[in-house]
Amino acid sequence: MATHDARNWPDCTKMIGLLFLVSSILTQQGASGQRVKAEPEVLSYPGQTVNLRCAFTDATGIQLTMVTWIYEPKDGERMNIAVFHPNYDPNYPESPVKGRVSFTNNRPNLNSPSIQITDVRMTDEGKYICEYATYPRGNEQGITFLVMLAKPQNSASVVTVVAGAKPVVVARCESADGRPPAKLTWVTTSNGNATLVDKPGADNTVTVNSEYRMVPTAADNGKDISCVVKHRTQDKDESFQMKLAIQYPPQVTIIGYDNNWYVGRTNAMLTCQATANPAPYSVTWKIMSGMEMPETVQIKDNVLKVLKVDDSVNTTFVCEVVNRIGTTKDQVTAMVRGTRLPEKGATTGSIIGAIIGVILLLAIIGTAIAMYRKHKNKFNGDGPPKYKPPPPKKNNNTANRPMNSNPAPVAETRPLQSQNYSTQSPPEPVTNLDGYYDDDDVGVAVDDLHYYSAAPSGWDDPGNSEVPPPYVRTDSDPQDYHPGPDINRGDSFVSPAMFV
Repeated sequence: MATHDARNWPDCTKMIGLLFLVSSILTQQGASGQRVKAEPEVLSYPGQTVNLRCAFTDATGIQLTMVTWIYEPKDGERMNIAVFHPNYDPNYPESPVKGRVSFTNNRPNLNSPSIQITDVRMTDEGKYICEYATYPRGNEQGITFLVMLAKPQNSASVVTVVAGAKPVVVARCESADGRPPAKLTWVTTSNGNATLVDKPGADNTVTVNSEYRMVPTAADNGKDISCVVKHRTQDKDESFQMKLAIQYPPQVTIIGYDNNWYVGRTNAMLTCQATANPAPYSVTWKIMSGMEMPETVQIKDNVLKVLKVDDSVNTTFVCEVVNRIGTTKDQVTAMVRGTRLPEKGATTGSIIGAIIGVILLLAIIGTAIAMYRKHKNKFNGDGPPKYKPPPPKKNNNTANRPMNSNPAPVAETRPLQSQNYSTQSPPEPVTNLDGYYDDDDVGVAVDDLHYYSAAPSGWDDPGNSEVPPPYVRTDSDPQDYHPGPDINRGDSFVSPAMFV
Protein backbone atom coordinates (compact mmCIF):
# COMPACT_ATOMS: atom_id res chain seq x y z
CA MET A 1 0.00 0.00 0.00
CA ALA A 2 2.87 2.33 0.86
CA THR A 3 4.61 1.41 -2.42
CA HIS A 4 1.49 2.33 -4.39
CA ASP A 5 1.26 5.76 -2.69
CA ALA A 6 4.96 6.41 -3.38
CA ARG A 7 4.43 5.75 -7.08
CA ASN A 8 1.55 8.23 -7.29
CA TRP A 9 3.33 11.00 -5.39
CA PRO A 10 5.27 12.43 -8.41
CA ASP A 11 2.02 12.62 -10.40
CA CYS A 12 0.30 14.50 -7.58
CA THR A 13 3.23 16.90 -7.30
CA LYS A 14 3.02 17.68 -11.02
CA MET A 15 -0.75 18.30 -10.83
CA ILE A 16 -0.39 20.65 -7.86
CA GLY A 17 2.34 22.59 -9.60
CA LEU A 18 0.22 22.97 -12.75
CA LEU A 19 -2.70 24.29 -10.72
CA PHE A 20 -0.49 26.86 -8.99
CA LEU A 21 0.83 28.02 -12.38
CA VAL A 22 -2.63 28.47 -13.87
CA SER A 23 -3.81 30.31 -10.77
CA SER A 24 -0.82 32.64 -10.91
CA ILE A 25 -1.44 33.45 -14.59
CA LEU A 26 -5.12 34.17 -14.00
CA THR A 27 -4.28 36.35 -11.00
CA GLN A 28 -1.76 38.35 -12.97
CA GLN A 29 -4.17 38.82 -15.88
CA GLY A 30 -6.99 39.88 -13.51
CA ALA A 31 -4.73 42.33 -11.74
CA SER A 32 -3.46 43.66 -15.07
CA GLY A 33 -6.97 44.16 -16.41
CA GLN A 34 -8.06 46.08 -13.32
CA ARG A 35 -4.82 48.04 -12.86
CA VAL A 36 -5.68 50.81 -15.40
CA LYS A 37 -9.05 52.30 -14.52
CA ALA A 38 -11.15 54.04 -17.22
CA GLU A 39 -14.85 54.71 -17.83
CA PRO A 40 -16.37 52.17 -20.24
CA GLU A 41 -18.62 54.70 -22.02
CA VAL A 42 -19.06 58.47 -22.20
CA LEU A 43 -22.08 60.16 -23.86
CA SER A 44 -22.02 63.64 -25.36
CA TYR A 45 -23.91 65.95 -27.68
CA PRO A 46 -22.16 68.06 -30.34
CA GLY A 47 -20.57 71.26 -28.99
CA GLN A 48 -20.07 69.98 -25.44
CA THR A 49 -16.83 69.33 -23.49
CA VAL A 50 -16.14 65.74 -22.42
CA ASN A 51 -13.72 64.42 -19.80
CA LEU A 52 -11.96 61.10 -20.42
CA ARG A 53 -10.61 59.91 -17.08
CA CYS A 54 -7.78 57.47 -16.52
CA ALA A 55 -5.80 56.31 -13.45
CA PHE A 56 -3.31 53.63 -12.43
CA THR A 57 -4.80 52.08 -9.32
CA ASP A 58 -1.86 50.14 -7.82
CA ALA A 59 1.75 50.92 -8.77
CA THR A 60 3.37 48.86 -6.01
CA GLY A 61 6.58 47.31 -7.35
CA ILE A 62 6.00 48.88 -10.78
CA GLN A 63 7.72 51.87 -12.36
CA LEU A 64 5.45 54.10 -14.50
CA THR A 65 7.41 55.69 -17.33
CA MET A 66 4.94 57.27 -19.79
CA VAL A 67 1.24 57.68 -20.72
CA THR A 68 -0.17 57.82 -24.26
CA TRP A 69 -3.80 58.53 -25.30
CA ILE A 70 -4.76 56.79 -28.55
CA TYR A 71 -7.84 57.54 -30.69
CA GLU A 72 -9.36 54.78 -32.85
CA PRO A 73 -12.29 55.88 -35.07
CA LYS A 74 -15.06 53.47 -35.98
CA ASP A 75 -13.80 53.26 -39.56
CA GLY A 76 -10.12 54.24 -39.58
CA GLU A 77 -6.63 53.70 -38.16
CA ARG A 78 -5.27 54.38 -34.71
CA MET A 79 -3.54 57.69 -33.94
CA ASN A 80 -1.85 59.24 -30.90
CA ILE A 81 -3.59 62.37 -29.62
CA ALA A 82 -1.80 63.12 -26.31
CA VAL A 83 1.55 61.96 -24.76
CA PHE A 84 2.98 62.66 -21.31
CA HIS A 85 6.45 61.86 -19.90
CA PRO A 86 7.46 63.11 -16.45
CA ASN A 87 10.73 64.52 -17.80
CA TYR A 88 9.10 66.41 -20.65
CA ASP A 89 6.16 68.68 -21.37
CA PRO A 90 2.88 67.19 -22.66
CA ASN A 91 2.80 66.63 -26.38
CA TYR A 92 -0.25 66.60 -28.72
CA PRO A 93 0.52 64.96 -32.09
CA GLU A 94 -1.35 65.82 -35.26
CA SER A 95 -4.90 64.44 -35.11
CA PRO A 96 -8.53 65.44 -35.79
CA VAL A 97 -8.82 66.64 -32.16
CA LYS A 98 -5.58 68.66 -32.04
CA GLY A 99 -6.23 72.07 -30.54
CA ARG A 100 -9.28 70.75 -28.70
CA VAL A 101 -7.65 68.05 -26.55
CA SER A 102 -5.57 68.66 -23.40
CA PHE A 103 -4.71 67.09 -20.05
CA THR A 104 -7.13 68.17 -17.34
CA ASN A 105 -4.34 69.24 -14.94
CA ASN A 106 -1.95 72.02 -15.83
CA ARG A 107 0.87 69.82 -14.58
CA PRO A 108 -0.31 66.25 -15.27
CA ASN A 109 1.01 63.26 -13.32
CA LEU A 110 1.30 59.62 -14.16
CA ASN A 111 -1.14 58.48 -11.48
CA SER A 112 -4.07 60.39 -13.05
CA PRO A 113 -3.44 61.51 -16.64
CA SER A 114 -7.07 62.35 -17.61
CA ILE A 115 -7.82 64.43 -20.73
CA GLN A 116 -10.66 66.61 -21.99
CA ILE A 117 -11.97 67.40 -25.48
CA THR A 118 -13.81 70.68 -26.11
CA ASP A 119 -16.39 71.45 -28.77
CA VAL A 120 -16.86 67.78 -29.56
CA ARG A 121 -18.12 66.85 -33.01
CA MET A 122 -20.08 63.94 -34.33
CA THR A 123 -16.90 62.70 -36.04
CA ASP A 124 -15.11 62.46 -32.68
CA GLU A 125 -17.07 59.31 -31.82
CA GLY A 126 -14.93 56.23 -31.38
CA LYS A 127 -12.60 54.33 -29.04
CA TYR A 128 -10.15 56.20 -26.76
CA ILE A 129 -7.29 54.16 -25.19
CA CYS A 130 -5.27 55.23 -22.14
CA GLU A 131 -2.00 53.26 -22.41
CA TYR A 132 0.72 53.12 -19.71
CA ALA A 133 4.38 52.21 -20.38
CA THR A 134 5.61 50.44 -17.21
CA TYR A 135 8.68 48.59 -16.04
CA PRO A 136 9.12 45.66 -15.73
CA ARG A 137 5.55 44.65 -16.83
CA GLY A 138 5.37 46.54 -20.13
CA ASN A 139 2.34 48.34 -21.56
CA GLU A 140 -1.06 48.28 -19.84
CA GLN A 141 -4.21 50.07 -20.99
CA GLY A 142 -7.83 51.06 -20.29
CA ILE A 143 -10.49 51.75 -22.96
CA THR A 144 -13.33 54.33 -23.11
CA PHE A 145 -15.96 54.54 -25.86
CA LEU A 146 -17.14 58.05 -26.73
CA VAL A 147 -20.73 57.90 -28.01
CA MET A 148 -22.00 61.02 -29.77
CA LEU A 149 -25.74 61.67 -29.53
CA ALA A 150 -27.95 63.61 -31.91
CA LYS A 151 -31.69 63.87 -31.37
CA PRO A 152 -33.47 62.97 -34.60
CA GLN A 153 -36.39 64.71 -36.28
CA ASN A 154 -39.25 62.19 -36.47
CA SER A 155 -42.30 62.28 -38.75
CA ALA A 156 -44.93 59.94 -40.21
CA SER A 157 -47.74 60.10 -42.76
CA VAL A 158 -50.30 57.91 -44.50
CA VAL A 159 -50.47 57.43 -48.23
CA THR A 160 -53.90 57.54 -49.89
CA VAL A 161 -54.25 54.56 -52.22
CA VAL A 162 -56.99 52.87 -54.24
CA ALA A 163 -58.15 49.40 -53.29
CA GLY A 164 -56.55 46.79 -55.48
CA ALA A 165 -54.92 43.35 -55.65
CA LYS A 166 -51.22 44.29 -55.38
CA PRO A 167 -49.17 45.42 -52.34
CA VAL A 168 -48.57 49.17 -52.22
CA VAL A 169 -47.13 51.64 -49.70
CA VAL A 170 -49.90 52.84 -47.39
CA ALA A 171 -47.81 54.67 -44.72
CA ARG A 172 -44.32 56.13 -44.25
CA CYS A 173 -42.22 56.95 -41.19
CA GLU A 174 -38.87 58.77 -40.91
CA SER A 175 -36.30 59.51 -38.19
CA ALA A 176 -33.84 62.00 -39.69
CA ASP A 177 -30.33 63.05 -38.58
CA GLY A 178 -30.10 60.96 -35.44
CA ARG A 179 -27.17 59.43 -33.63
CA PRO A 180 -27.17 56.50 -33.01
CA PRO A 181 -29.70 55.28 -35.58
CA ALA A 182 -33.31 55.17 -34.34
CA LYS A 183 -35.45 52.04 -34.24
CA LEU A 184 -38.82 52.16 -36.04
CA THR A 185 -41.71 49.73 -35.55
CA TRP A 186 -45.32 49.56 -36.82
CA VAL A 187 -48.48 48.75 -34.87
CA THR A 188 -51.68 47.90 -36.81
CA THR A 189 -54.33 45.21 -37.21
CA SER A 190 -54.01 45.20 -41.01
CA ASN A 191 -51.94 42.51 -42.66
CA GLY A 192 -48.79 43.90 -44.24
CA ASN A 193 -45.00 44.15 -44.11
CA ALA A 194 -42.57 46.93 -43.21
CA THR A 195 -39.33 47.87 -44.93
CA LEU A 196 -36.41 49.64 -43.20
CA VAL A 197 -33.67 51.70 -44.87
CA ASP A 198 -30.73 53.59 -43.24
CA LYS A 199 -28.80 56.31 -45.03
CA PRO A 200 -26.03 58.67 -43.86
CA GLY A 201 -27.11 62.12 -42.75
CA ALA A 202 -25.31 65.38 -42.14
CA ASP A 203 -22.33 65.49 -39.72
CA ASN A 204 -22.03 61.75 -39.20
CA THR A 205 -25.74 61.31 -38.37
CA VAL A 206 -28.10 58.62 -39.68
CA THR A 207 -31.56 58.92 -41.23
CA VAL A 208 -33.88 55.92 -40.94
CA ASN A 209 -36.86 55.47 -43.29
CA SER A 210 -39.59 52.85 -43.01
CA GLU A 211 -42.55 52.05 -45.28
CA TYR A 212 -45.56 49.88 -44.59
CA ARG A 213 -46.83 47.85 -47.55
CA MET A 214 -50.06 45.88 -47.88
CA VAL A 215 -52.80 44.85 -50.32
CA PRO A 216 -55.39 47.61 -49.79
CA THR A 217 -59.05 46.63 -49.41
CA ALA A 218 -62.21 48.55 -48.61
CA ALA A 219 -62.39 46.86 -45.21
CA ASP A 220 -58.98 48.37 -44.27
CA ASN A 221 -60.11 51.94 -44.78
CA GLY A 222 -60.05 53.87 -41.51
CA LYS A 223 -58.14 51.24 -39.55
CA ASP A 224 -55.56 52.44 -37.03
CA ILE A 225 -51.87 52.33 -37.84
CA SER A 226 -49.02 53.73 -35.72
CA CYS A 227 -45.31 54.28 -36.23
CA VAL A 228 -43.27 54.03 -33.00
CA VAL A 229 -39.82 55.70 -32.89
CA LYS A 230 -37.34 54.61 -30.21
CA HIS A 231 -34.12 56.59 -29.71
CA ARG A 232 -31.51 56.94 -27.00
CA THR A 233 -32.02 60.68 -26.68
CA GLN A 234 -35.78 60.35 -25.98
CA ASP A 235 -37.19 59.86 -22.50
CA LYS A 236 -39.98 57.71 -23.98
CA ASP A 237 -40.93 56.28 -27.34
CA GLU A 238 -42.60 58.65 -29.78
CA SER A 239 -45.74 57.26 -31.41
CA PHE A 240 -47.48 58.62 -34.52
CA GLN A 241 -51.09 57.45 -34.65
CA MET A 242 -52.79 57.51 -38.05
CA LYS A 243 -55.68 55.94 -39.98
CA LEU A 244 -55.38 54.13 -43.28
CA ALA A 245 -56.84 55.96 -46.28
CA ILE A 246 -58.08 53.41 -48.81
CA GLN A 247 -60.26 54.68 -51.67
CA TYR A 248 -62.80 52.31 -53.20
CA PRO A 249 -65.94 52.48 -55.37
CA PRO A 250 -69.40 52.52 -53.72
CA GLN A 251 -70.77 49.43 -52.03
CA VAL A 252 -74.56 49.57 -52.50
CA THR A 253 -77.42 47.73 -50.75
CA ILE A 254 -81.21 48.32 -51.06
CA ILE A 255 -83.15 47.67 -47.86
CA GLY A 256 -86.84 47.98 -46.89
CA TYR A 257 -88.56 45.45 -49.13
CA ASP A 258 -90.46 42.93 -46.95
CA ASN A 259 -92.13 40.85 -49.72
CA ASN A 260 -95.55 42.06 -48.56
CA TRP A 261 -96.48 44.78 -51.04
CA TYR A 262 -100.23 44.29 -51.48
CA VAL A 263 -102.69 46.35 -53.42
CA GLY A 264 -103.75 49.35 -51.39
CA ARG A 265 -100.76 49.44 -49.08
CA THR A 266 -99.49 52.96 -48.37
CA ASN A 267 -96.07 54.46 -47.72
CA ALA A 268 -93.96 51.47 -48.75
CA MET A 269 -90.31 52.56 -48.81
CA LEU A 270 -86.97 51.43 -50.19
CA THR A 271 -83.65 52.87 -48.95
CA CYS A 272 -80.44 52.80 -50.96
CA GLN A 273 -77.50 52.44 -48.56
CA ALA A 274 -74.00 53.07 -49.86
CA THR A 275 -70.47 53.29 -48.43
CA ALA A 276 -67.62 54.72 -50.45
CA ASN A 277 -64.32 56.60 -50.24
CA PRO A 278 -64.45 59.31 -51.40
CA ALA A 279 -68.09 59.97 -50.60
CA PRO A 280 -70.56 59.40 -53.46
CA TYR A 281 -71.81 62.47 -55.29
CA SER A 282 -74.71 60.88 -57.15
CA VAL A 283 -77.58 58.51 -56.19
CA THR A 284 -80.07 57.64 -58.96
CA TRP A 285 -83.25 55.48 -58.88
CA LYS A 286 -84.31 53.77 -62.10
CA ILE A 287 -86.62 51.04 -63.38
CA MET A 288 -84.84 48.20 -65.10
CA SER A 289 -87.27 48.19 -68.00
CA GLY A 290 -86.33 51.79 -68.75
CA MET A 291 -89.85 53.10 -68.22
CA GLU A 292 -90.62 56.22 -66.23
CA MET A 293 -91.34 56.06 -62.54
CA PRO A 294 -95.04 55.55 -61.67
CA GLU A 295 -96.96 58.56 -60.42
CA THR A 296 -97.41 56.99 -56.98
CA VAL A 297 -93.63 56.93 -56.42
CA GLN A 298 -91.75 59.76 -54.73
CA ILE A 299 -87.91 59.97 -54.64
CA LYS A 300 -85.89 62.02 -52.15
CA ASP A 301 -82.13 61.52 -52.04
CA ASN A 302 -81.59 57.80 -51.42
CA VAL A 303 -85.20 56.99 -50.35
CA LEU A 304 -87.91 55.74 -52.73
CA LYS A 305 -91.47 55.95 -51.30
CA VAL A 306 -94.56 54.34 -52.82
CA LEU A 307 -97.57 56.39 -51.68
CA LYS A 308 -100.05 53.66 -52.65
CA VAL A 309 -99.19 50.23 -53.97
CA ASP A 310 -100.81 49.13 -57.23
CA ASP A 311 -99.86 47.08 -60.25
CA SER A 312 -97.69 49.91 -61.66
CA VAL A 313 -94.98 49.24 -59.03
CA ASN A 314 -94.85 45.55 -59.86
CA THR A 315 -91.37 45.97 -61.34
CA THR A 316 -87.61 45.96 -60.62
CA PHE A 317 -86.10 49.07 -59.00
CA VAL A 318 -82.42 49.90 -59.53
CA CYS A 319 -80.27 52.19 -57.34
CA GLU A 320 -77.08 53.53 -58.96
CA VAL A 321 -74.38 55.25 -56.85
CA VAL A 322 -71.37 57.08 -58.29
CA ASN A 323 -68.16 58.44 -56.75
CA ARG A 324 -64.78 59.47 -58.14
CA ILE A 325 -63.51 55.88 -58.18
CA GLY A 326 -66.43 54.20 -59.95
CA THR A 327 -70.14 53.36 -60.23
CA THR A 328 -72.02 50.57 -58.43
CA LYS A 329 -75.64 49.37 -58.68
CA ASP A 330 -78.08 47.28 -56.69
CA GLN A 331 -81.63 46.18 -57.54
CA VAL A 332 -84.74 44.72 -55.95
CA THR A 333 -87.81 43.22 -57.61
CA ALA A 334 -91.14 44.19 -56.03
CA MET A 335 -94.01 41.73 -56.40
CA VAL A 336 -97.47 43.21 -55.82
CA ARG A 337 -99.91 40.84 -54.08
CA GLY A 338 -103.66 40.88 -54.20
CA THR A 339 -104.07 40.45 -50.45
CA ARG A 340 -101.97 41.10 -47.43
CA LEU A 341 -99.85 38.32 -46.01
CA PRO A 342 -100.61 37.41 -42.38
CA GLU A 343 -98.15 38.80 -39.94
CA LYS A 344 -95.91 36.32 -38.28
CA GLY A 345 -96.49 35.94 -34.56
CA ALA A 346 -94.26 34.59 -31.96
CA THR A 347 -93.18 31.04 -32.72
CA THR A 348 -94.07 28.17 -30.45
CA GLY A 349 -90.44 27.60 -29.65
CA SER A 350 -90.05 31.19 -28.52
CA ILE A 351 -93.14 30.94 -26.28
CA ILE A 352 -91.96 27.69 -24.71
CA GLY A 353 -88.51 29.12 -24.20
CA ALA A 354 -89.97 32.21 -22.50
CA ILE A 355 -92.13 30.06 -20.20
CA ILE A 356 -89.18 27.87 -19.23
CA GLY A 357 -87.11 30.97 -18.59
CA VAL A 358 -89.78 32.42 -16.30
CA ILE A 359 -90.10 29.12 -14.40
CA LEU A 360 -86.36 28.91 -13.90
CA LEU A 361 -86.26 32.51 -12.73
CA LEU A 362 -89.05 31.91 -10.20
CA ALA A 363 -87.32 28.73 -8.97
CA ILE A 364 -84.08 30.61 -8.45
CA ILE A 365 -85.85 33.41 -6.58
CA GLY A 366 -87.77 30.92 -4.38
CA THR A 367 -84.58 29.01 -3.56
CA ALA A 368 -82.80 32.21 -2.65
CA ILE A 369 -85.66 33.32 -0.36
CA ALA A 370 -85.78 29.90 1.36
CA MET A 371 -82.03 29.89 1.94
CA TYR A 372 -82.19 33.43 3.28
CA ARG A 373 -84.98 32.55 5.74
CA LYS A 374 -83.18 29.41 6.86
CA HIS A 375 -80.01 31.38 7.39
CA LYS A 376 -81.91 34.09 9.28
CA ASN A 377 -83.71 31.57 11.53
CA LYS A 378 -80.44 29.87 12.31
CA PHE A 379 -78.97 33.09 13.66
CA ASN A 380 -82.19 34.18 15.42
CA GLY A 381 -82.52 30.88 17.35
CA ASP A 382 -85.81 29.91 15.63
CA GLY A 383 -86.72 26.45 14.45
CA PRO A 384 -87.15 23.16 16.35
CA PRO A 385 -85.41 22.73 19.74
CA LYS A 386 -81.96 21.24 19.71
CA TYR A 387 -82.53 19.20 22.90
CA LYS A 388 -84.89 16.46 24.06
CA PRO A 389 -87.07 17.49 27.04
CA PRO A 390 -86.75 15.32 30.21
CA PRO A 391 -89.55 12.86 31.11
CA PRO A 392 -92.18 14.06 33.62
CA LYS A 393 -91.31 13.52 37.25
CA LYS A 394 -93.57 12.18 39.97
CA ASN A 395 -94.85 14.93 42.22
CA ASN A 396 -95.07 13.87 45.87
CA ASN A 397 -96.06 17.28 47.16
CA THR A 398 -99.50 16.99 48.68
CA ALA A 399 -99.52 20.23 50.59
CA ASN A 400 -102.04 21.74 48.22
CA ARG A 401 -104.42 18.81 48.37
CA PRO A 402 -106.59 17.52 51.28
CA MET A 403 -105.01 14.49 52.79
CA ASN A 404 -106.89 11.23 52.54
CA SER A 405 -105.04 8.41 54.16
CA ASN A 406 -107.58 5.80 53.15
CA PRO A 407 -108.57 6.33 49.58
CA ALA A 408 -111.42 4.16 48.61
CA PRO A 409 -111.88 4.19 44.88
CA VAL A 410 -115.21 2.94 43.72
CA ALA A 411 -115.13 0.69 40.73
CA GLU A 412 -117.58 1.62 38.04
CA THR A 413 -118.48 -0.62 35.17
CA ARG A 414 -121.07 1.64 33.63
CA PRO A 415 -120.34 3.60 30.53
CA LEU A 416 -118.78 7.01 30.93
CA GLN A 417 -121.82 8.87 29.68
CA SER A 418 -124.14 7.43 32.40
CA GLN A 419 -122.01 8.25 35.40
CA ASN A 420 -123.19 10.80 37.94
CA TYR A 421 -120.67 12.85 39.77
CA SER A 422 -121.13 14.31 43.18
CA THR A 423 -119.00 17.01 44.69
CA GLN A 424 -119.77 15.60 48.17
CA SER A 425 -118.00 12.27 47.62
CA PRO A 426 -114.34 11.89 48.52
CA PRO A 427 -112.01 13.13 45.76
CA GLU A 428 -110.81 10.53 43.33
CA PRO A 429 -107.13 10.40 42.41
CA VAL A 430 -106.41 11.37 38.82
CA THR A 431 -103.83 9.49 36.78
CA ASN A 432 -101.76 10.71 33.84
CA LEU A 433 -104.00 8.72 31.54
CA ASP A 434 -106.85 11.12 32.26
CA GLY A 435 -105.24 13.84 30.11
CA TYR A 436 -104.54 11.72 27.04
CA TYR A 437 -106.27 9.29 24.77
CA ASP A 438 -105.06 6.25 22.95
CA ASP A 439 -104.67 5.92 19.22
CA ASP A 440 -107.72 3.65 19.24
CA ASP A 441 -109.95 6.47 20.46
CA VAL A 442 -110.25 7.89 17.00
CA GLY A 443 -112.86 10.62 16.69
CA VAL A 444 -113.05 11.35 20.40
CA ALA A 445 -111.91 14.87 21.21
CA VAL A 446 -109.76 15.39 24.23
CA ASP A 447 -111.84 18.34 25.26
CA ASP A 448 -114.92 16.06 25.51
CA LEU A 449 -113.34 13.86 28.21
CA HIS A 450 -114.22 15.73 31.42
CA TYR A 451 -113.38 14.24 34.79
CA TYR A 452 -115.21 15.84 37.67
CA SER A 453 -114.48 13.27 40.39
CA ALA A 454 -111.00 14.72 41.09
CA ALA A 455 -111.77 18.40 40.67
CA PRO A 456 -110.96 20.26 43.89
CA SER A 457 -112.92 23.14 45.25
CA GLY A 458 -112.52 26.25 43.21
CA TRP A 459 -112.33 24.35 39.88
CA ASP A 460 -115.40 23.97 37.77
CA ASP A 461 -115.51 22.02 34.60
CA PRO A 462 -111.87 21.66 33.41
CA GLY A 463 -113.08 21.31 29.91
CA ASN A 464 -114.42 24.83 29.91
CA SER A 465 -111.16 26.43 28.76
CA GLU A 466 -109.44 25.67 32.09
CA VAL A 467 -106.65 23.22 32.91
CA PRO A 468 -107.05 20.71 35.79
CA PRO A 469 -104.38 20.70 38.52
CA PRO A 470 -101.45 18.33 38.11
CA TYR A 471 -101.80 14.82 39.42
CA VAL A 472 -100.27 14.20 42.85
CA ARG A 473 -99.74 10.69 44.14
CA THR A 474 -100.94 9.98 47.70
CA ASP A 475 -100.10 6.37 48.03
CA SER A 476 -96.93 5.13 49.57
CA ASP A 477 -95.83 3.03 46.61
CA PRO A 478 -92.32 4.30 45.70
CA GLN A 479 -92.29 2.62 42.31
CA ASP A 480 -92.85 4.64 39.16
CA TYR A 481 -95.99 4.26 37.25
CA HIS A 482 -95.68 2.23 34.03
CA PRO A 483 -98.80 2.13 31.91
CA GLY A 484 -99.66 -1.12 30.21
CA PRO A 485 -102.56 -3.21 29.10
CA ASP A 486 -102.68 -5.25 32.39
CA ILE A 487 -102.77 -2.29 34.78
CA ASN A 488 -105.60 -2.23 37.31
CA ARG A 489 -106.76 1.32 37.14
CA GLY A 490 -109.42 1.02 39.82
CA ASP A 491 -111.96 3.66 39.03
CA SER A 492 -110.69 4.08 35.46
CA PHE A 493 -113.28 4.29 32.77
CA VAL A 494 -111.72 1.32 30.91
CA SER A 495 -113.77 -1.89 31.38
CA PRO A 496 -112.27 -5.40 31.72
CA ALA A 497 -111.71 -7.46 28.62
CA MET A 498 -114.61 -9.65 27.56
CA PHE A 499 -114.14 -12.98 25.81
CA VAL A 500 -116.89 -14.25 23.60
